[in-house]
Amino acid sequence: VVLGGGTAGLSAARVVSGMGADVTVFDVDPARMRRIEEIDGGTIRTRFSTELDVARACTGADLVIGAVLVPGARTPSLVTRATVETMRPGSVLVDIAIDQGGCFEDSYSTTHDDPTFPVHNSQFYCVANMPGAVPNTSTWALTNAPLPYMIQLADKGAAQALKDNPSLAKGLNTVKGNLTFAGVSEAFDLPLMPLEEALDHVG
Repeated sequence: VVLGGGTAGLSAARVVSGMGADVTVFDVDPARMRRIEEIDGGTIRTRFSTELDVARACTGADLVIGAVLVPGARTPSLVTRATVETMRPGSVLVDIAIDQGGCFEDSYSTTHDDPTFPVHNSQFYCVANMPGAVPNTSTWALTNAPLPYMIQLADKGAAQALKDNPSLAKGLNTVKGNLTFAGVSEAFDLPLMPLEEALDHVG
């Protein structure tokens, strides 16, 4: 079972499917689910994510991968402790979403030195910063992606670059102590300054 059909979820689903697993991806975006089935020719099944359906699927699963992403906000808890109690002995739950709080009720951050912990008869793997296991590869990937934005910031300065590029402006989270991103504001119950207003305060 894979929770979340984004880039990480689909990649995980393809890997385990290639190893012979029977894979179901849960998501809430019908267009994304159709796309997954088109790309993989139906070898990976998709289901709309509901609390009851996720719980039923997890009960019969050997492996559950939590790959839910809510940009800028805490990840919702989709697998409860009660659900884990019903899972097969020896089942494994991997919480890729742990950097945003995790999507399993019992998740907490672990490290590569001590990556797993038991919950009932299952094992949880909740390593924060999982790409840290391959530091060279992850560093190249993470630096290549934002490089065009860095060049714009260097050439134009922060204020002008943010005004010229709406995509770059969406990455602005705080300005002089004010939160500008709604998801972060809601997660921490702190006041929000609209992005349009915040851009005028960037120095």
